[in-house]
Amino acid sequence: MSADGRQPGLLEGLPPRPEAGIYLDNNATTSVAPEVVAKMVPLLTEHYGNPSSMHSFGARAGDEVATARQKVATFLGAAQPSEIVFTSGGSEGDNLAIVGTLHAYPEKRHLVTTEVEHPAVLGLCRELEKRHGYDVTFLKVDSAGRLDPATVAAALRPDTALVSVMMANNETGVLFDVNEIGKVVRAHGAVFHVDGVQAAGKLPLDLEHMPVDLFAISGHKLHAAKGVGALYVRKGTKLRPLIVGGHQERGRRAGTENVASIAGLGVACDLAANGLERENVEVRRLRDRLEQGLLAAIPDCQANGDPDYRLPNTTNVSFRYIEGEGILLLLDRAGVAASSGSACTSGSLEPSHVLRAMGLPFTLTHGSIRFSLSRYSTEAEVDYVIEVLPRIIERLRLITPFNEQRATF
Repeated sequence: MSADGRQPGLLEGLPPRPEAGIYLDNNATTSVAPEVVAKMVPLLTEHYGNPSSMHSFGARAGDEVATARQKVATFLGAAQPSEIVFTSGGSEGDNLAIVGTLHAYPEKRHLVTTEVEHPAVLGLCRELEKRHGYDVTFLKVDSAGRLDPATVAAALRPDTALVSVMMANNETGVLFDVNEIGKVVRAHGAVFHVDGVQAAGKLPLDLEHMPVDLFAISGHKLHAAKGVGALYVRKGTKLRPLIVGGHQERGRRAGTENVASIAGLGVACDLAANGLERENVEVRRLRDRLEQGLLAAIPDCQANGDPDYRLPNTTNVSFRYIEGEGILLLLDRAGVAASSGSACTSGSLEPSHVLRAMGLPFTLTHGSIRFSLSRYSTEAEVDYVIEVLPRIIERLRLITPFNEQRATF
C-alpha cells in the first residue's frame, strides 16, 4: 500500500487525495458547527449546574434549557415552547412517540407505518408485532419511493392507535406528503407521528399549522452534538413517558437535562433556520451538479427516487454490476466519505431495504451509493468526486465477475 493509503493498481493515476478528506455522508451525521461548540464549552466547564437545583448555578442552567426550548419551538413552528420535549436523539424521540402513544391508548392494538422507515421506527414496529402482540400494517411505496395518502386511508381501522411515517427518507431523500397524510389520519381520529430527523434543517417547518401530533428531530443531523434531540408533542396529545422517575420535561421524560447539548441544539436550530435558503439553493445546486456529472460520466447507472420531491442535499445512485461496499472502500481510500444507506444498518451485508421496497432489481440495489451534502460542502469537493468516481467504477467493473443471467456476483 502506498504512503497515502491507496491500494496500488486500483487507485493508480487518480488525482491527489484531499488532505482533509471530503465528507459527503451528512445524512449519517454532521460536523458540529463552531457556533454550537462555542455555546457548549462554557456549560461543560464553568456553568455546569443542575437545572433542577435552587441555587444560582442551577438557575443559570435552567435558563439555558428554557432559551433552547424556545429556539427549538420557533424553529419547528410550534405554538408554544412547552410542546418541546428534549430527548437523547431521533431514536428515543421515535420510540417515545410510538410506545408512549400505544401506552396511552391500551385498548387500541393496531398501528400503521411503511416499509421504508428508518430502523428506529421499522425495528421498533417489528418488535411490537413480534413480542408484544400488536398488529402492524407496513405500507408499500411506489417505484420512485413515494407514499400515496390513499394507501394510508385504506389501512386505517377502528383500533388504529397511531400512524408513523417519515417526512424525508434518509437513503433517497424522497419526501412524503405529510400534510395530506395527516389530514387522512386526523379525520380518522388516530395519532399522527412523523419522523422528521432528515427533514429538520433542510425544509421549512410550521408544525402549529400542520396536521401532525408528534414530530421527532435529532441534533447531530443538523450540526449539533450527538446524543441530543427533541420531540414535538402537540398540546392535548396523550403520551405516556418511557423514562419515569423525575419531574423533568413536564413529567414526559425523567432525568437531568443534558444542558450543554440542549443549548447547542438551540443554537443549531437558529443556524439551520437562517440557512434554509442556502440549503435549498446552493446545496441543491451542488447536489444536482454531482448527480448529473456522475450520470453523464458513468454508463449503466441511475439515480433512485423521485427526482423532484426530495431533500435538496441527497442523491442516491446505483451502479450496475458492482457492489456498493467495494465502491465505498475505494472512495474512502481516495479521501471521500459516502454511504450505502442508513448508518444504523451499515453492519449488514443485505441490500437496502428502502431500494428493495421500491422494487429495484438486485443489480441496482447492491451497487447503490448515497451522497448527502451539507452547507459546508464545496464545488471543488463535488468536482473531485465527479473526476474520481468514474475511474473507480470502471476499474471495479473490470475485476468484478458477473453473470447477468443468474444475476449474482
